[in-house]
Amino acid sequence: MTKISVEPVVAPSPVRRQGLRLWLTVAAAVVALAVGGFVTFRLTRTVPAPQIKQTLPQTYTIPGAAPVLPWPQAGQATVEIDGLGRVGGSGASRPVPIASVTKVMTAYVILRDHPLRLDENGPTLIVSPEEAAAYPAQLASGQSVVRVVAGEVLTERQALEALLLPSANNVAHILARWDAGSSDAFVTKMNQAAAQLGMADTKYTDPSGLDPTTVSTAADQVTLARVAMQVPALAQIVAMPKATLPVVGQVENVNTQLGKDGLVGIKTGFTDEAGGCLLFAAEFSAEGQRFRVIGAVLAPGPSPADAFEASRRLIQASSGLLHKYKAVHAGEVVATLRGPTGRSTPLAATGDVDVVGWPGLTYRIDTVGALPGRIAAGTGAGTLKFTALATAATTAVHATDALEPPSWWERITHG
Repeated sequence: MTKISVEPVVAPSPVRRQGLRLWLTVAAAVVALAVGGFVTFRLTRTVPAPQIKQTLPQTYTIPGAAPVLPWPQAGQATVEIDGLGRVGGSGASRPVPIASVTKVMTAYVILRDHPLRLDENGPTLIVSPEEAAAYPAQLASGQSVVRVVAGEVLTERQALEALLLPSANNVAHILARWDAGSSDAFVTKMNQAAAQLGMADTKYTDPSGLDPTTVSTAADQVTLARVAMQVPALAQIVAMPKATLPVVGQVENVNTQLGKDGLVGIKTGFTDEAGGCLLFAAEFSAEGQRFRVIGAVLAPGPSPADAFEASRRLIQASSGLLHKYKAVHAGEVVATLRGPTGRSTPLAATGDVDVVGWPGLTYRIDTVGALPGRIAAGTGAGTLKFTALATAATTAVHATDALEPPSWWERITHG
């Protein structure tokens, strides 16, 4: 018969029981503190603001066939509508001589270094004996020059008028020496300015454009014209039909098309190597707004008259390009407003968005807003913006449903 022995159960001593209870109390306190800290952190941390997720595409392109302008058959040309974008271009894009169109960069650099307010005369410069002595030979060689004498005092404005209206080559060099110490040093400035403007196909070798190694493209010159016409003093001068200088007296603008077809500038050019050239700006009205067309035609023919005619056709065609197009209708859902815990509400356009342009023009679309945590249905929630260069069309957007901030439980349970 098997014997079974049973070990007696020894109860924990009072000391062990007390230690166990203490350990459990401490553990519970640690857990409570951890949970409490976690809850406190979740409840007191900053709740992220609602985020807008645009449901429209990032861009809008006006539908339809892109316009075809009456481009010249020879040379090259580029046209853009200021503030909207490039309409297009024609001809090869290789750099070619640009003759006196060069003087736009000369004037731009001078006014960058020595700014003038509208109608301000500015500082003075004095014609040197060497500069005066060079005038007879320059005139005899058939250059475009104005008569100067040693010691003649010209204000900066008068010198710019001589440069841009009668297109004086000699004054281009006088201004270059006054600004930079020499024509070569000034040409370095011209090329630096061209690089800063992104005119990658342009190289200046003289400040007047007489040198056929000064070359550019129609596209680069339109880039320059857009920026140059934003300089009030320059835009004012190129729109002048005539001016009066100290020695030569009255001079006239060789841009004989000023005032026709809205033309307000900017610079003619002609040499045997360059042919006829014109960098132009003209203003017109469309859809109740004022616009400016900027263009360049280089060598559409051998004479300045060819450049004027090519530009006239492009200006007239460009002024009829612009129309309104409805890009968004009022009430159309354009984005979603999403809260930090996943709640969301659609955002709808408050009004129509009408953009101005031509088929093929692209606008960038952005939906932005600084939003509170609680939004009632119908509350404004930001702005829908269509942008093409410097032109924008906007409308407010509103929440179609209410968006409540997260509850205390959601703030605890959502990371």
